[in-house]
Amino acid sequence: MPLKRNIILVTGSSGLTGSEVVTYFHQQGFTVHGIDNNQRAAFFGPQGDTGWMTGRLLSTLPGFRHHALDIRDRQGVLSLLKTLKPSGIIHTAAQPSHDRAAAIPFDDFDTNAVGTLNLLEAARQACPEAPFIHMSTNKVYGDLPNRIAIRELETRWEYDDPAYSNGIAENLSVDQSMHSLFGASKLASDIMVQEYGRYFNMPTCCLRGGCITGPNHSGVELHGFLNYLVRCNLEGREYSVFGYKGKQVRDNIHARDVASFIHAFYRSPRSGEVYNLGGGKANSCSIMEAFSLVEELSGRKQSYCYTEQNRAGDHICYYSDLSKIRSHYPQWTITRPLRETIAEMVASVAKTACSKNQP
Repeated sequence: MPLKRNIILVTGSSGLTGSEVVTYFHQQGFTVHGIDNNQRAAFFGPQGDTGWMTGRLLSTLPGFRHHALDIRDRQGVLSLLKTLKPSGIIHTAAQPSHDRAAAIPFDDFDTNAVGTLNLLEAARQACPEAPFIHMSTNKVYGDLPNRIAIRELETRWEYDDPAYSNGIAENLSVDQSMHSLFGASKLASDIMVQEYGRYFNMPTCCLRGGCITGPNHSGVELHGFLNYLVRCNLEGREYSVFGYKGKQVRDNIHARDVASFIHAFYRSPRSGEVYNLGGGKANSCSIMEAFSLVEELSGRKQSYCYTEQNRAGDHICYYSDLSKIRSHYPQWTITRPLRETIAEMVASVAKTACSKNQP
């Protein structure tokens, strides 16, 4: 049977990236099916609950269909893809926290590695021509980025090796380093997605994301640092900084820009590709620099506590070298600079807080 050319399947459809992808493809005229069983609430508790987003998508997008399916349910996944035969699969569902993974290693691996394999094999059986786009993570590089020479500046750490002046490229090794259990399970899924592309010649890619962010994030302390930081600031909560003097650097990319790249790959797919997809150097910031930006935009001072011990396997400095992705897809570009993204989050969180306080 032929693929249904107007159908896109998005896993983790109520999460930050998934919901942006759902909305983006719906606006492009696709019928979008989403898989999400609100497992984020099980991982992180009430603050991680994404049920509100499921409700929003169903009420505002007439072409959206929701499936409360667990990607660990192999038969359920096989059956759904056999029925839908979508023309594209965007896989954003995951257990996303390397801290949380240590407490739930079976759930972590079964979700990230086995769940991805379930989807890949279902796609191979039902729709092998459909582009399979996997949201991977920069944690597949383990702590190897920490072996790059760095120098300390007033508010951040910075690379001190000219080879990394534009950031981390895709040729950095993923071997012989500490990843965290989360990084290991995501690396397993990353390699499997590559292998289905190379071995079966399926159109697949892994997007090794940095800090994907935006106003639709249900940010929690263990995942979604920038969104969580904004929430702490506006709600008057103390933010915990773990090691590296608060100068650890991340690059940040708005989920909308991630969705637009996914569309670019969907239109012109390749097999077994990997791309580092983050905000790049221009959209990077340290925690201390993020404090300053949020304080400036909200008008509120951020309270924080500092713990000398850093998180195991945490990157001291990481931002993506976007040279490869821009070479392969020159029409794609980042449209949301960091300051604009933070301003959008500040406005969104403030609006939510105001509505909750109204009688």
